[in-house]
Amino acid sequence: MTPMHGFELIRRQEIPELKTQASLFRHRQTGAELLSLENDDENKVFGITFRTPPPDSTGVAHIMEHTVLCGSRKYPVKDPFVQMIKGSLNTFLNALTFPDKTCYPVASTNLQDFYNLIEVYLDAVFYPLLTPHKFQQEGWHYELEKPGDTPVFKGIVFNEMKGAYSAPDRLLGEYAQQSLFPGHVYGVDSGGHPHHIPDLTYEQFTAFHKKYYHPSNARLYFYGDDDPARRLQIAGEYLKDFDRQEIDSAIPLHRGAAQPQNFLHSFQAGEETNFASAGRIMVNWLFPEARDPVLMLELSLMSYLLLGTSAAPLYKALIDSGLGEDVTGGMEAELRQMYFSAGLKGIAVENKDQVETLIFETLRRLTAQGLDPHSIEAALNTVEFRLREKNTGSYPRGLSVMFGALTTWLHGGDPLAPLAYEAPLATVKERAQNQPRYFEAMIVRYLLENAQRTTVVLAPDSEIGKREEEAEKKRLAETAAKMSDAERQAMAANTAALKQWQEASDSPEALATLPFLKRSDLERENKKIPREMRPHGGTPILYHDLFTNGIVYLEAGFNLRSLPQELLPYLPLFSRGLLQMGTKDETFVQLTQRIGRKTGGLWPNTFVSMRQGADTAASWLFLRGKAMRPQAEELLAILHDVLLTARLDDRDRFRQLVLDEKSGMESSLVPHGSGVVSARLSARFHEAGWLSEQMGGVTYLFFVRRLAEMVDSDWPAVLAALEKIRSLLVNRQHMLCNVTLEAANYAIFEPQLHDFLETLPATPGLLQKWSPKYETAHEGLTIPAQVNYVGKGANLYRHGYKFHGSAFVITNFLRTTWLWERVRMQGGAYGGSCGLDRRSGVFNFVSYRDPNLLKTLENYDAASRFLREVDLSEEELIKSIIGTIGDFDAYQLADAKGYTSMARYLTGDTDEERQRLREEVLATTVQDFRAFAEALQNVNQHGTVVVLGSPAAIAAANEEKKDWLKVTKVL
Repeated sequence: MTPMHGFELIRRQEIPELKTQASLFRHRQTGAELLSLENDDENKVFGITFRTPPPDSTGVAHIMEHTVLCGSRKYPVKDPFVQMIKGSLNTFLNALTFPDKTCYPVASTNLQDFYNLIEVYLDAVFYPLLTPHKFQQEGWHYELEKPGDTPVFKGIVFNEMKGAYSAPDRLLGEYAQQSLFPGHVYGVDSGGHPHHIPDLTYEQFTAFHKKYYHPSNARLYFYGDDDPARRLQIAGEYLKDFDRQEIDSAIPLHRGAAQPQNFLHSFQAGEETNFASAGRIMVNWLFPEARDPVLMLELSLMSYLLLGTSAAPLYKALIDSGLGEDVTGGMEAELRQMYFSAGLKGIAVENKDQVETLIFETLRRLTAQGLDPHSIEAALNTVEFRLREKNTGSYPRGLSVMFGALTTWLHGGDPLAPLAYEAPLATVKERAQNQPRYFEAMIVRYLLENAQRTTVVLAPDSEIGKREEEAEKKRLAETAAKMSDAERQAMAANTAALKQWQEASDSPEALATLPFLKRSDLERENKKIPREMRPHGGTPILYHDLFTNGIVYLEAGFNLRSLPQELLPYLPLFSRGLLQMGTKDETFVQLTQRIGRKTGGLWPNTFVSMRQGADTAASWLFLRGKAMRPQAEELLAILHDVLLTARLDDRDRFRQLVLDEKSGMESSLVPHGSGVVSARLSARFHEAGWLSEQMGGVTYLFFVRRLAEMVDSDWPAVLAALEKIRSLLVNRQHMLCNVTLEAANYAIFEPQLHDFLETLPATPGLLQKWSPKYETAHEGLTIPAQVNYVGKGANLYRHGYKFHGSAFVITNFLRTTWLWERVRMQGGAYGGSCGLDRRSGVFNFVSYRDPNLLKTLENYDAASRFLREVDLSEEELIKSIIGTIGDFDAYQLADAKGYTSMARYLTGDTDEERQRLREEVLATTVQDFRAFAEALQNVNQHGTVVVLGSPAAIAAANEEKKDWLKVTKVL
């Protein structure tokens, strides 16, 4: 028998749902448990998880998550994490802090790369070099340049959480959880509150690691097609040097208050906020422990039935009330105890009682009248489809499976129970069919008769940001006032020493300890995706013969060049209207039920990109759908009905969509600020960027706000625009279809698709030429945030640069060296990035949750000098090449492959061109870095700046640089 490397087998079980053999082991010496899932998935996953209950809101668990990846016993470099990002073929590499656990997962399709990543992560978590400087960099520290100055707070997590606390949606969710768990682990913020992070001492920090980061508190996980015996060997090598410890890390069950509780909090509102409709409310119910897979599935279905779609009865009642702009809430099932929330965003705070009353009246009505059987059928079909499809997008499936297992495993339950879904699903379906008022009884038990609930209201406050800023200044001033001259000198010396440590390079000897692939390990050839052109009646049909387990993946595309320029901003809401306003024979509720009952989903998607060697963009609206092959005709019938008979004339319903769109756009500004800035920059340089900004950026947000007024003041004009879009866009002469499906099933589906196309209009029509207007001024977009998103970009092609594949290697290197060190490590931002769009020539820098503005721009401008002067070893060059090839070969499921191939077709990106790029990447030299440095100098000299951030930071920059930024108030 193969040696078990210190492990004993607890149980072994086949999981047919995952085509997996599962083995659960326990390490005899330490008590660590290891779950080994063997299957044929080449996207291998490893994870190690510790139960890490935070004692308070200082963010100790979060800071620890950052810091253990900053060098270890075997790998004594400043940042092995970023070194592995730079030079790995990983498909996932990160760490995550939850309210009760910290996870360190990695994934790769390359076996040696997979082993390398595991080795680095195991050494990092068990033997980190937790020095004071690393704690100060990742967590917080006082920065004092000169002894006579007033210190300021700096730190990556400190600034990350300042950004998090600037996002109202995140605040609402955090306050809701805390309201249900007062005095409990889940009643504090594991990420850290900016007020409390500076209370954390280095001694408390290191004690946290000593207590919780031990094998006796660990759960190890393997998934994929690697050797199961080698898994035990790798883990056993690390665990054998530890002895068992009794670690008190259990998450206790919490019994909520005997009576409902109410809470009122505030959030920072901006100058453009409408205070009469900016509040938020959420009613929250505490549920039982997440241990029984049947109960978990039942409650998830109940949540979906109530809020899962815009046609769900509680969702619809909330929106139809006119009391708010957007519904919020849903099911939280990752903690030991589940909870459910329902509420509204965009309310008048004085109407909070009306919203709460409406929620309970709706629930009582549903239990009295009964749920619509079609809604129940749609919910069951949707959930079952998702379980069977197991489509996790770009996220490794094995990682999703790990998080599922941890819901029970972390708390002493059966890790396999959440994975084997067939028996719980069959039980729930049988109960739903045979037990009258099955889900209605659940609503009564878990919601109406459940007194363990809270109501959280979030009110806008224009002064809270100033008060917090003043409180921070006061705290710093009081600290400074208590300091002796010697303490000031020591603080200034520590600031200088920290910067010196951050700026110092790792020695070649330290870097050589890290395990990396070699150039010879890389595939010379790109992976190709099968694609055939099978047109019908003038409509191109792209077909991809890939195994999909009988699921039809279909994209029906419509060329946006059918539309005149003035109609483009309407497009996102028009596309939502097709699917969310009903048809001539169905209400939108009936249509939504039909989609849920008969398909795996149908949704709109806009594709916009510059084309290879062209000055104009590829621009398409796709309706993307999926269904089992026997249901494919129903999917096509739904497509036919929404395209030709959608009820676009329902003003009240369209108003709801507009307000929901506005609310969603405003809520996304802070969490996705770097994307907002990058899009705003690109809109200055090329048609695709301009078009994306018209249909999804800040320009689009301003349009949506105007449109909300137009719906009431000039509805005929709005309706005319929507109908004109339909008449111009729905035309098979300017259409494209994309299908991903195995050949045997496509032979049945193809004639059905042809029949569908024949039912669509075919009218001659010229494609439009648009005349974009490009903004040239530097811009400061103001939002109520405590951090900034700083961007700078230029079109390198206009300044003579000729694209070469080495640019991908160089930008990968810049992200993981200069920007990581200067913008993140030294600047305290959560992140900094850069990229070159090879189709347009636009190069952008952008930072994320950044406490700086002008200093970050200085670092951008110094990047070209850095490339000219960097002493680049062959090893460093190869690492950056490997990381770039990893991006080229990103793992994709079948539907994503089909969509990617279509995108390449639309942009003129041939296999031959991509192979040439790969060869240029593999052949990159130091001389290419020097040449690109000259091109990058054009960003310094000619680049345009866009900043999304606080009014104070933008005003300070304008004061220093004489009204340099054109100020645009966004929120």
